[in-house]
Amino acid sequence: MLKLGILDQSHINEGQNAIDALNNTLELAKAADRLGYSRYWMSEHHDFPSLAHSSPEIMISHVAAHTSRIRVGSGGIMLPHYSAYKVAETFRLLEALHPNRIDLGVGRAPGGTPLVNRAMQEGKFPSMHAADRYPQQIVDLIGYLNEATPADHRYAGLTAQPSIDTMPELWLLGSSGGTAELAAMTGASYAFAQFFGTTGGEDAVAHYKENFRPSVLSPTPKSLAAITVACAETEEEAEYLMRSNDLYFLTLRQNRPLPYLPSAKTAAEYHYNDMELANIRDSRRFRVVGTPDQVKERLLQFAADYQTDELLIVSAIHDNQARIRSYELLAEAFKLNDAAPAHA
Repeated sequence: MLKLGILDQSHINEGQNAIDALNNTLELAKAADRLGYSRYWMSEHHDFPSLAHSSPEIMISHVAAHTSRIRVGSGGIMLPHYSAYKVAETFRLLEALHPNRIDLGVGRAPGGTPLVNRAMQEGKFPSMHAADRYPQQIVDLIGYLNEATPADHRYAGLTAQPSIDTMPELWLLGSSGGTAELAAMTGASYAFAQFFGTTGGEDAVAHYKENFRPSVLSPTPKSLAAITVACAETEEEAEYLMRSNDLYFLTLRQNRPLPYLPSAKTAAEYHYNDMELANIRDSRRFRVVGTPDQVKERLLQFAADYQTDELLIVSAIHDNQARIRSYELLAEAFKLNDAAPAHA
């Protein structure tokens, strides 16, 4: 049975502020816990006025404390900015507080502009670019999470406290074959960010599975893909809700990002030129919009194409109640509660 999770970027909706957005995230997470979703991930972005936070590890603690069943994690921690040891400490603590419920998704991207990257890297790594350290950071992170750094490691004997019997589930996030190769080589789980509109995901996941090496993390490959969805009782309503996403990402691609997620009304009243309309039509190829039956059919096909049994749903819908309703309709269509474990 196909499992569904949620990726939430905590958009600040037009007419609201960051505190409202954080409250919206918590409200959706509680609903996801009740509805039977498999996991709830939160992203890391820096200096984005339209996004409410840049610290998924803090939000994980908050959301996990207010839910009881759903796995909660990062989608993802931008690892080149940080010490692998510190990340291991943080996520082992989260795992100790919420055993068997924490996901550590990590990525290579800076999560912001070149200026952000310089600020995050200030005074660090003078001998090489931070991203070049990423493969070694993954190896180090696995060692710290498992208390299994080799005897010849440069920090041999160092333990990421607290020392516990379980570990967070490690996922490598990417939109390219390079990350798939690294995930396969290290035996980590792999998540493909299809919602970026990136092509080649099917090949990347296939390469990951074909080249996977069993490891202390998992004996078998584990993958998922993240996709943008808007679901409503009618096709017309779903199309209307997706307009917020259309305009928001259009301005982002044009390097003139909005400081908020626009309402569907604002997006409907926007005067698009022919090139912008063509851009939106092209982007819609990567998104799923419609009624529960329509969305279910497309998601099942998408999962088959990606050879995966789990998808992360990204729904940038301005009205938070309409956003929650979209997830409710999906949960009903896929009968998620029939497959979900009982609440603790």
